[in-house]
Amino acid sequence: MKLATLKNGQRDGRLVIVSRDLAQAVDAAPIAATMRELIENWDALAPRLATRYDELNAGRAAGAFAFDPAQAMAPLPRSHQFVDASAFLNHGDIMERAYNLTVKKTPGVPVLVPRQGDDFRGPRDDYEFPAEADQCDFEGEFAVITDDVPMGATVAEAGQRIRLVTILNDVSMRGHLFRELQMGFGLVQAKPATIFAPVAVTPDELGDAWRDGRVHLDMKVSRNGEWFGHPNGREMDWGFGEMIAHIAYNRRLGAGFVLGSGTVSNRDFRTVGSACLAERRAVETLDHGAAKTDFLHYGESLRFEAAGADGTSVFGAIDVRFVPARPGAAA
Repeated sequence: MKLATLKNGQRDGRLVIVSRDLAQAVDAAPIAATMRELIENWDALAPRLATRYDELNAGRAAGAFAFDPAQAMAPLPRSHQFVDASAFLNHGDIMERAYNLTVKKTPGVPVLVPRQGDDFRGPRDDYEFPAEADQCDFEGEFAVITDDVPMGATVAEAGQRIRLVTILNDVSMRGHLFRELQMGFGLVQAKPATIFAPVAVTPDELGDAWRDGRVHLDMKVSRNGEWFGHPNGREMDWGFGEMIAHIAYNRRLGAGFVLGSGTVSNRDFRTVGSACLAERRAVETLDHGAAKTDFLHYGESLRFEAAGADGTSVFGAIDVRFVPARPGAAA
């Protein structure tokens, strides 16, 4: 099943069911008006929506209309809890080698950071940031959304609570990153609002591409229409179920919990490229002694997408332009 949230002037938007080819949509109401309502009542509501999804794909859904990703918000427009991982250790290894960093790691323990969940951005909205001196970067990631996860859930139990999968652009402001890391507490200005794909899908939609709690698809990234990279999600050092179980060791996770994979990164990075600027700049530093690729400038555009085995888009595309922030502009 594929789902999206369309803009309607409300914070949580309007939940719609989207056809497998992303061409058509139909309202999820009266079964579920919002993604929040659905995710908090998944077992009761999802089977009914799945029936509507089948009708939509068969061309039998009353009230179907053309799906416009430009009208989409993030599939779940806000969350009580968003945690981002750095589950591709290759990415960290490249950064450490390029900049002679010493990072304390505990073997077998995933690298995780709490993030803000109150300002998720849609896939086609202009993205404002205050100054080019912030060194705006991007990070293509896979992500999952769960319903309630009990404290002490096993890896298998945690994996069973994953209800939806999507992709995101974890925008980063590198100009603030090292200062905040050196303070030893957390990231705030270095990690502003996150951008999500228009569509989130149930794991079964991925078929064989969903294995071991990992998305075995290429993260296709382009900058200003030019190829930037297509690393594959299969090389995660921890699967999503493993990371959720780690987080739930001593706490319950509420429905709507969002977990990002961290920058998709492959060991064959010289062939498949990268999903973030910082990694490419680090590779350039290793190869040439200095980075050559600029951070983002105003007016630049980025596109993130993942295609299935048949070549069609699975989640729709994140396709955004970066622009100057307008002082006092409403969210």
